[in-house]
Amino acid sequence: MQRRNLLFFPRSITNTSLNFTSTASSPSASLLLDSYCETNPHVDLYSNNRAIDSLIKSGSLASALHLFEKMPIRDVVTWNLLINGYRQHELPKQAFQYYSEMVFQGIRESSSTFSSVLSVCSNAGLHQEAIQVHSRVIFLGFSSNLYVAGSLVDLYMQMGDCDTALRLFSNLPGRNLAIYNLVFSGFCELSRSEWLFTMYSAMKEECVKPNGLTFCYLIRGCGNGRFCDEGKQLHCHAIKVGWVEANLFAANALVDFYSVCGNLTDAKKSFEAIRDEDVISWNSIVSVFSASGLLSDALELFARMQSWGKKPSIRSFVGFLNAAIGCDNIIFGKQIQSHVVKLGFAPGSVHVESALINMYGKCGYIKSSVSVFESVPERTLEICNSLMSSLLHCGIVEDVLELFGLMVDEGIGVDEVTLSTTLKASLVSAFGSLACCRLLHCCAIKSGFELDTAVSCSLIDAYSKYGHVELSHQIFEQLHSPNAICFTSIINGYARNGMGREGLEMLEIMTKQGLKPDRVTFLCALTGCSHSGLVEEGRLVFNSMKSIHGIHPDQQHYSCMVDLLGRAGLLDEAEGLLKHAPANSDSVMWSSLLQSCRIHGDTIVGRRAAKVLMELEPEDPATYLQASSFYSEIGELEISMQIREIAIARRMKREMGHSLIEVNSHS
Repeated sequence: MQRRNLLFFPRSITNTSLNFTSTASSPSASLLLDSYCETNPHVDLYSNNRAIDSLIKSGSLASALHLFEKMPIRDVVTWNLLINGYRQHELPKQAFQYYSEMVFQGIRESSSTFSSVLSVCSNAGLHQEAIQVHSRVIFLGFSSNLYVAGSLVDLYMQMGDCDTALRLFSNLPGRNLAIYNLVFSGFCELSRSEWLFTMYSAMKEECVKPNGLTFCYLIRGCGNGRFCDEGKQLHCHAIKVGWVEANLFAANALVDFYSVCGNLTDAKKSFEAIRDEDVISWNSIVSVFSASGLLSDALELFARMQSWGKKPSIRSFVGFLNAAIGCDNIIFGKQIQSHVVKLGFAPGSVHVESALINMYGKCGYIKSSVSVFESVPERTLEICNSLMSSLLHCGIVEDVLELFGLMVDEGIGVDEVTLSTTLKASLVSAFGSLACCRLLHCCAIKSGFELDTAVSCSLIDAYSKYGHVELSHQIFEQLHSPNAICFTSIINGYARNGMGREGLEMLEIMTKQGLKPDRVTFLCALTGCSHSGLVEEGRLVFNSMKSIHGIHPDQQHYSCMVDLLGRAGLLDEAEGLLKHAPANSDSVMWSSLLQSCRIHGDTIVGRRAAKVLMELEPEDPATYLQASSFYSEIGELEISMQIREIAIARRMKREMGHSLIEVNSHS
């Protein structure tokens, strides 16, 4: 029987052996033999790529780079591995440099390349570079690739540009669950909770089935927007489809949701409904109760947690330290610090060290904050920011500016918290100036945080304080999706510069966009009306607070209205409103009314205001000086002298003030 060949060889071994035996000395035979012995470059490329991948996964980035530089041939996979390696090791600038070199050498990107590079730009705030990468995506035809499009949507969401992100999302030929979840995540981060349900409806219309992660984003958005009824409906739906039992993160999200809505009873019920409570569940409920100021309940749960063998995490301790700030209990904070040290979380834990610095600073023990700061093995950005916010809280603003310089000099870097805090400190510092504000603005642009909400709001406040409200308006206009805080900042900027009507226009735009003004927003709008003499408009805003928006005016709102009516000469109405204020014994309002009486020459209301004011502030020299000046101006010099003699007899002294003007950037 003839034997069949079971293997097929691309080259015949037989032919090779015949050539070798018959013409062993010929050059052609030698060349043919060498072709079997030479290295296949494609096999080497594959092996080297695998080796680079293994080195990166083992943490040997330097060895991976060394092998990369020795490779004679590199393909797109090689470059992707190295770029992704630098991304994983949190070295974004180096990752982007290698991407630039890859493009320069003519290597065409793949979808994995764009996904990694866009993630690098997004996480590091390299927004300008990201826009350039987006141009490459369009040029090479990857715009419809779901993998790349998802990275682009996530990028623009993190940049705060909801409009561009949604435009990219809408242009996709098909949308999957991952893309929808990215959009939901972006809405949560940007506090666009009201858009979540519209997108959720669109998702169901396209028959895209949500999962437990979708529910986590939806319930988180309900918590952010205080949509308690909608959140309860989602809870019912989650129980119906089995997410609560099957997904631990979904169950913990419910605990956080009810706590944010102030419903601690349902928060505890949601926790108790979790069958196998893990450390995440326990730490979640402990931090919820501690954040709500219910220390006894939190400590009871904390004790039960440990008795059942569940080890507390950093989140629990950070919650307790924040609770110590809320109740101004430094002794409790020190006890938590001792427990943290006992369990070995500090030193070394950045979150715990930052919380300790914050706790001591917010409780007024700034020396202890500095002591903790100086004892940390490494000064990270988070730790420096904690000390910076503590210094600002204690009014040591010059040290905030000095710490900012230290962070820059030592290469620690800055982020949106650093820039926002420094801008706030410069506003109240004697060394603050327009030049300082512009310098910090340049730092924000250079570091890619100029579009961050907190930084933008601080810049709006700073420029408006220095009288450049047009620059504040420019910054506001650059924001892609301004939220309620941004609108409040620009309204306050207009009010500060006597542009009340422009502030009211912004308030109207804000409400038309579906954003809810809060107490601070209305206070800024009323201040603008007061400084601009808009009496009727001020009345409408004041009355709409309760009738339309359900916000009861507090002492500050009444004070603004008293000032507004007083400036307009409506002193009887101002006095009547003052008597109906929640705290009609507030000296600031009576002082404002007395000042208006001095301006308009109303002796009847002025006498009553002066009498009440001196009764409220018997130890304040400014009160007696104001009352004395009033009686002097209406011609009752004897009463004026008597008031001055009382002030002298009590040895009252006014504190000396100071003021600075800036000429050609010199204070």
